Parts: sequence; structure tokens; C-alpha cells
Amino acid sequence: MTDALTRLAATIEARKGADPDTSWTARLLSKGPEKTAEKFGEEAVEAIIEAVKGDRAALTAEAADVLYHLFVMLAARDVTLADVLAELERREGTSGIAEKASR
Repeated sequence: MTDALTRLAATIEARKGADPDTSWTARLLSKGPEKTAEKFGEEAVEAIIEAVKGDRAALTAEAADVLYHLFVMLAARDVTLADVLAELERREGTSGIAEKASR
């Protein structure tokens, strides 16, 4: 699984300098971090709707969209997959309740 996410992150990073007329990723990034965040939010809401409806196939498709748009949003702010994975590793083994209390 991590390999697919690593490839996705690398593809998005590579598209940062691409022509927005030929790359959807470049087009999203050219609109700025605020727009990428808005698009991520839209996709998250669509995933929530499918989760509530109980449509497994639609939720799977929307979840893939959410991951893609999350990675684009992160790239717009120069946050890498490695950064996110390091944070997850830092939290590993810590109770969610304890981690939240430490903030």
C-alpha cells in the first residue's frame, strides 16, 4: 500500500512544474493552496456522503479521490509524504486520548 501512495506523491511532486493545460494536478496546484484545500474539502464531503449511504464501491472511489486531493493539498504547502509518515511514526504506540491531551 505504501508503495502506491509513494508513487502517487512522487507523481504529484513531478507535476508541480507541468503545464496546467495538460495536467490536472498542475492545474489544481496553479490555483494555489487555498483552492487545493477547498477541493480536498469537497472530496471529503463526498466521501462522507457515500459512507452514510453505505455504498461500498462509491465510498472506495471517493476515498481514492480524498487521498489524491490530500496529497495535492500537501504538495501545495510543500509538506511531503515523508513528513506525514514521520508524524505518524512519532505518534505510534501513543493512545489517541493521550496524544490529543498533549496538544
